[in-house]
Amino acid sequence: MESQDLGSLAPELVESLRAYGIDCDEPRAQLLLRHLELVIEKNRVVNLTRITSPEEALQLHVVDSLLPLACPGISLSAGTRFVDLGTGAGYPGIPLAIMTGATGLLIDSVGKKVAAVGEFVDQLGLSDVSALHARVEELPPAHLGVQDYVFARAVAQANVLVEYASPLLRTHGSLVLEKGRPTQEEVEASLRAAKVCGMRLVSRETFELPNELGHREILVYEKVSKPKVKLPRRTGMAKREPLGE
Repeated sequence: MESQDLGSLAPELVESLRAYGIDCDEPRAQLLLRHLELVIEKNRVVNLTRITSPEEALQLHVVDSLLPLACPGISLSAGTRFVDLGTGAGYPGIPLAIMTGATGLLIDSVGKKVAAVGEFVDQLGLSDVSALHARVEELPPAHLGVQDYVFARAVAQANVLVEYASPLLRTHGSLVLEKGRPTQEEVEASLRAAKVCGMRLVSRETFELPNELGHREILVYEKVSKPKVKLPRRTGMAKREPLGE
């Protein structure tokens, strides 16, 4: 299927999302598919994704990115602020912004990816979304302590992401992690890190993607208090000397 034909997948996208209780109208479906078109086109010159089949990408990128909206307690709307850690090709940040109107900061440490995402944002007309080439530990102070949500999808170990998210979130803000099949060891390490970082695990939801494309678990951590250590630590410390291990 050529990228210019992706608009024909709108009914499939709407139905796929409806199966999870997520309502998507035709204009938003078309915008989500336009983003996917842009990703497939750009992927010919910049390595953004290994998934090149439009039908698989529809589920593994677009639907997968929006699964958090099917979780109890996760609610985004205009005025909500979120950060997408390791945005890659703009997933999940761009779909979340399209669906909810929330204000998103999409960050990645790879400059070529951020440049591509910045182009996508402009072409899609998403005025409340920005892309930033940065490491999370180096974000400017204006972004710290004010985020309602931090999203991370297949980026790093859960305990590392808990540490990254804590200084970004306001009190009672949430870190939303999307994982495949996290090990019990990974989850337990995240719980230990959460205690240090003023966070707690509040929900764990499981989903199956259509056509046996994969199992997903969404772990949600709430920021409930100030961290017991000074955060953010120096760049690289979270991965070199992870909390909770």
